[in-house]
Amino acid sequence: MTAAPSAAQCSASSRPIPRPAPVIATTFPSRHKLMALLPSDSRSERDMVLRQTFQHQELFFHIYETIARLMTGPVRSVSQAFAILRLLADSRALPLSDIARATGLSPSSCLNLLKTLAAEGAIEREAGKKRYRMTSAWLATRILADDRAMRLIDRARPGMAHFAQTHEMAVGLWRIVSRDRMQLVVHAESDAGMRLALADNQRQPLGAGAAGRAIAAAQAIDKSELERRFLPVRWQAVLPFALYAQQVDEAAKMGFALDRGYAHRGVYTAAVAMTAIAPGFCLTASCVAGSRTDGELETLGTALVALACELVLRSD
Repeated sequence: MTAAPSAAQCSASSRPIPRPAPVIATTFPSRHKLMALLPSDSRSERDMVLRQTFQHQELFFHIYETIARLMTGPVRSVSQAFAILRLLADSRALPLSDIARATGLSPSSCLNLLKTLAAEGAIEREAGKKRYRMTSAWLATRILADDRAMRLIDRARPGMAHFAQTHEMAVGLWRIVSRDRMQLVVHAESDAGMRLALADNQRQPLGAGAAGRAIAAAQAIDKSELERRFLPVRWQAVLPFALYAQQVDEAAKMGFALDRGYAHRGVYTAAVAMTAIAPGFCLTASCVAGSRTDGELETLGTALVALACELVLRSD
């Protein structure tokens, strides 16, 4: 029969076990100080082994200190994962290439993060497609969603419908979804017998049309960035870059941009950028070419500026 422990033994066993001293000291002699302890002309096997040991120890502590410095700041992969989540919270399903461009990640790093987020149930891949979106459960929390952007989209509909009906134009609200693309998120048309209509959820190059000019003017981008956005656009009428740049300058002065059949033959479009609301929006109004005089187009552009200002104010 085992004897019961005494009171002294119980008291001793209840005391916390002291932690062992850390293996890595806060200070460590440099290799030069350690080497100085050895005879400089020593060729013995013991002293040669010690020299190599000191060199390896210094390298180890150099690596340790470097890692320690890196770990004191933000963890880069976590920041990148949240950048992806914020992007998908404010966008529809996006392909890997657009997500990588928008977040500044390489395709391989972006794919690894997407797989991790999907495994954790935060995002999902559309069935049969190479697009990723946030899961409905995460979207429902609205933790990462930009409420101001969502308010703009929700409150734009009645104003756009009224503008389209009053001026007999096709009105669209575009959102910047990457450094190369914008996407139509809301549109409205009049009930006129002959009217233009915009295709749902269509995507355009960021430099395309009146919207591309208006966004570039509002963002005040430099010439190299303007040319980068201009080059991928397939214009339906010849448009030299110099003329395009001039039209962007005119848009910056007027507050709205105009496209007279360059983006789509037979269509005139006015556009007003709203880049103060992330991730950046643009309001457009299109009509059949020749149905408005130049003066009427400028009047419509001014009216579109007023509508855009109203929508921004209502989104606050």
